[in-house]
Amino acid sequence: KEKFVKLLDQLHNSLRIDLSMYRNNFPASSAEKLMDLKSTVDLLTSITFFRMKVQELSSPPRASTVVKDCVKACLRSTYQFLFENCYELYNREFQVDPNEAKRDPADHGPQLESVDFWHKLIALIVSVIEEDRNSYAPVLNQFPQELNIGQLSAATMWSLFAVDMKYALEEHEQHRLCKSSAYMNLHFKVKWLHTNYVKDVPPYCGAVPEYPAWFEPFVMQWLNENDDVSLEYLNGAFNRDKKDGFQQSSEHALFSCSVVDVFTQLTQCFDVVSKLECPDPEIWKRYMKRFAKTIVKVLVAYADIVKKEFPEHLKEERVACILMNNIQQLRVQLEKMFESMGGPKLERDAADILKDLQNRLNGTLDDLASMFANSLETRITASVKELGELLQKVGGGAAPGQQQPPVHHEADEVLRPLMDILDGSLTMYAESCEKTVLKRLLKELWKIVMKILEKTVVLPPMTDKTMMLKNLTNNAKNLAANAKIEDMTQLFKSTVGKQDVKHALSGVMDISKEHLSAEKSLTPKQCGVLDAALDTIKLYFHAGGNGLKKAFLEKSPELQSLRYALSLYTQTTDTLIRTFVSCQQNQDAAVVEEGSVGEVSLQVDLFTHPNTGEHKITVKVVAANDLKWVIQSGMFRPFIEVNLIGPHLAEKKRKFATKSKSNNWSPKFNETFHFMVSNTEQLDLFELHVCVRDYCFAREDRLVGVAIMRMTEIVEQGAIACWLPLGTRIKMDETGWTILRILSQRHNDEVAREFVKLKSEMRTEAPAGAPGPA
Repeated sequence: KEKFVKLLDQLHNSLRIDLSMYRNNFPASSAEKLMDLKSTVDLLTSITFFRMKVQELSSPPRASTVVKDCVKACLRSTYQFLFENCYELYNREFQVDPNEAKRDPADHGPQLESVDFWHKLIALIVSVIEEDRNSYAPVLNQFPQELNIGQLSAATMWSLFAVDMKYALEEHEQHRLCKSSAYMNLHFKVKWLHTNYVKDVPPYCGAVPEYPAWFEPFVMQWLNENDDVSLEYLNGAFNRDKKDGFQQSSEHALFSCSVVDVFTQLTQCFDVVSKLECPDPEIWKRYMKRFAKTIVKVLVAYADIVKKEFPEHLKEERVACILMNNIQQLRVQLEKMFESMGGPKLERDAADILKDLQNRLNGTLDDLASMFANSLETRITASVKELGELLQKVGGGAAPGQQQPPVHHEADEVLRPLMDILDGSLTMYAESCEKTVLKRLLKELWKIVMKILEKTVVLPPMTDKTMMLKNLTNNAKNLAANAKIEDMTQLFKSTVGKQDVKHALSGVMDISKEHLSAEKSLTPKQCGVLDAALDTIKLYFHAGGNGLKKAFLEKSPELQSLRYALSLYTQTTDTLIRTFVSCQQNQDAAVVEEGSVGEVSLQVDLFTHPNTGEHKITVKVVAANDLKWVIQSGMFRPFIEVNLIGPHLAEKKRKFATKSKSNNWSPKFNETFHFMVSNTEQLDLFELHVCVRDYCFAREDRLVGVAIMRMTEIVEQGAIACWLPLGTRIKMDETGWTILRILSQRHNDEVAREFVKLKSEMRTEAPAGAPGPA
């Protein structure tokens, strides 16, 4: 019995050895040998059964386990053999490319200069797996629940291959002697191997594979290199497009070929990365973030080229429209690319990069539309000037017995010069521009038309020749000409010289120095015609729903500013002064920004007559202190002028002045003045405008400093004594400047002239010399 058991063990071991080299002992090419293999496994199973039932061994090795171990051993030795003899075996098994570079016969393993070895090894591995699947699996089918030789072959081969591949790529990463495209091709080959043979095999089924991490550095390298390729392709595409005159890419497209070419290149790049089908979500996020940066580089470069070239094509309106359409098409294609990359599911960093790019392209389109609209400004200005001349001819009323022409008829006639330009241009833009581009262009044109109407018709420019002093320099002229009303308060912070600012401010606003013959104020009838004309322009830009939305037009700051100016235009001087006093509450802010030039001491008392209710404002000018004034020669003779500003003062005393003091920079005056205000007036709509001036006999008195005291402060307390800091000027907001410009046109109104002179006056420095004593 013992001898039989020993013989049985020897037979079992012999069978295991044969199975561990089943490829050699039982080649798949021989059907007889395959039947022998089946018999061998059957015999092994019988021995296991004998041991359990006859020998009554508690747990003899299971036949399926023994076979599995033997198969694994055979696969390990097979892989080792493939690795060590890869080139030779490949040349024997497969047809070799005749153009392949000659290899040194001594080289048997992988090289740093090439990844060809790994392609060949994968081909050999696949041939082994296929042989196990197709030839050996049907024979070794005795244990269907416990052993699938096709799956075991794939899993074992992959586990051995993965170790070698990973270490090889780590070494390649250090040297990078191959082109990035070679690594990408190998990546696709490894991905193909894993997808077709390993993905659904235990223990890899359902797990995130490691191979994408091995190739990540090389994919990033390829993406980096693709930036340069894409930018070079972009420049070539744009230059070809330019050479062809930016023709439409197709009959129904309003953009040119360069946009199509650029996105074709980007789509090809994205397709390559997409086809990697990266199963690792974290690595895929990094790829998308990196590719998003490529998109940014390319599209920003395209937008920059268009912005640079755009001024050259402003005269060719068709080309300018196509270039704007191109930027809009970039935005459309970017949105499609965003959806292709995952849309809402796209990794947040990549999504933020693309959203930021969309905003930048949006800004570029706005800039181009603004640039294009500004190029039309000269033509629009000329037509609006003609409009203004026609408006001036509109009479105030009809003669007795004559029919008054309807306001809208007169508005249509007045608008004719502007409409002649807009009609021709906007029809062409509607045909040549994408809808989004057209709306942006309409918005910019709307702003320009409203601005020019306000500047040219309602509030003529401050550089009108009849409103300039002879000493107004060219710089000051340009400064005032190009400034919007709302920008005027920024003039003092701009980079131009201080002298130019002073000339611009004093020269353009001081109407009291010029005797003007022609009135430029609009009559109520003319304001009504202009208001009706605005409604017509609004309807024109709305274009029956195809243009700008009515809500946008109505709420646009430009229209509101123009309408507000028109509403002020029809108001009386007293009403405008009342509005000015009530809304200009920070006139002394210039002291904080620019520093004080001294201070004055005032005592103000308010007395209301018990019977008549008339108000008496008593102002005692006590002294001035620390006047910062430099004289070159002669005398400094400071005096203080107190002006009461408010409504309904035309028939009352509005200004008092102290006597002058010679060469005293901290003079004492102690002079008292009385202002009378009607009992029907609200005192909080009045203010004291205090000026310190240097008296000169042979020329006009020069302003040293100015301060404002609002009557609101006095009404609350009944009396007040204080030191007021002096500034070089007063500060106004947009409404203040609008009122000033309207009043500056009322040349026959003495109150308006005085008011404009006081509020626009600014201290001009005396010629350099030694400062006087404090």
